[in-house]
Order: sequence, then C-alpha cells, then structure tokens
Amino acid sequence: MHTELISIIIPTLNEEKLLPQLLDQLSDQKIKSKYKYELIISDGGSKDNTIEIAKKYTDKIVIHHENRRQKISEGKNLGYRISIGDILVFICADCRLENPEQFFDYVNSFRNSKYLAATFWFDVFPEEKIWSDYIFHFFFNWLIKLLNFVGNGMGRGECQVIKRSIFKELGGYNEELIAGEDYDLYTRIRKKGKIHVNFKIKVYESPRRYRKFGYLKILLMWFRNSLRVFNLIKTQVDEWKEVR
Repeated sequence: MHTELISIIIPTLNEEKLLPQLLDQLSDQKIKSKYKYELIISDGGSKDNTIEIAKKYTDKIVIHHENRRQKISEGKNLGYRISIGDILVFICADCRLENPEQFFDYVNSFRNSKYLAATFWFDVFPEEKIWSDYIFHFFFNWLIKLLNFVGNGMGRGECQVIKRSIFKELGGYNEELIAGEDYDLYTRIRKKGKIHVNFKIKVYESPRRYRKFGYLKILLMWFRNSLRVFNLIKTQVDEWKEVR
C-alpha cells in the first residue's frame, strides 16, 4: 500500500535554463514544511548541467543511458516506477505554477475526491505573452473542458495529476507513442471515470515551441498525433523535436 504522499515527476532533457525556476518553486521551505511530497527527475540523457542542477533539489533521479532517443512516455513511466506516492504529478521542466501553495492544497484535496485525474488552465509565461497566446490558450483551454464534458478525456501533458491506482491499472503512458501520450492516457482514464477540469489552478509554460514553429504548425502536429491515438492513422510525427 502506497503512502499518502505526492510524487512530483519531472521529465527532463537539456533543461538547464528553465528547470531551476520550477525547482525553486517546489523547494521553497514554506511549501516543503507544509506538504508531503517527493521530487523525482527522470532524465532522457542530458548533455548540459541538468543533472547537476537536479542533484541540488531532488530526492530521486533516474537517467536514460541507452544509445537512442528516449520517448517522453518512457521517461514519465520511469519516474513513476521509482515513485512511492499515491498521487502522481507529471509536470514539464519548462513550466511554472502560478501559485504553488494553491496547487498543493488542491492536490491534497484531490486525493479524497471522486475524480481519477485532473487538468488545469494553461498559459505561457506572463512576461513573454503576446496577442496570439491570448487567443490560442483561451480557445484551447475551453476545448479541453468541452472534450471532457462530452466524455472524451483530455489534459495537457505539461501538468497532469493522476491517482496512482488508475495509472497502474491502465499501465501508464503508452510507450509506443512518440508524442500524444498525454492525450492517449486521459482518453483511457475518462472511460473509467471523471477528470476534473480545474481552471482555478493556472500552470504557465515556456512559449519557446510556439515561437519556433508557430501555432498553426503546432496544431497540425497535435491533430496528427490525436489521429494516431485513435488508430485512424498508423504514423505520427517522426520525432518530438527538442527546442531549447
């Protein structure tokens, strides 16, 4: 039986620039003294100072050593395998929480809720936000809410909160998928029960991928991956390219 503990799993790959921002939030003494959680880094084989940074903050580190590119689904599952908490929080290294204390209050209450998983309001870093970010995230966040309402589970992979019991039952993230593993898992979870869409919690992400590829190309890649999730096509993106 797993203890009442929150396992925060952060998949990384060459994240020395942005990882410290998230770890600073999660390592704040006020937060650490109030909540019970473990910090886990699952690294895909970083060549920069990511591991050295992680050692200063985290409780556990698992590193991919194989001579091939690790899939994000594999990295998340590896983090899960060394975790002990009954609540799993998967959060990307290029993210920040608007209000960490509010977030942890919610996750603690989520433990005793009827929901199997949760998703939140996502936006880009406020200091880097431009007009296209406002438009895209407003509509995409409400699309997520609509999809969950009609029974097609969805939750952005930047931050997913999942009860360990359902994660274990479903076998975790699908390691056959190069991308779209977040959508795939939430569609499977939704068939088993409800997903809470909590817009009171805000999670910020770096806009670096949107700036490099543009929103149209990103949407097309996501759409293609969603077709693969439902086996409507057999191929997906060849590689989820690293943007640093």
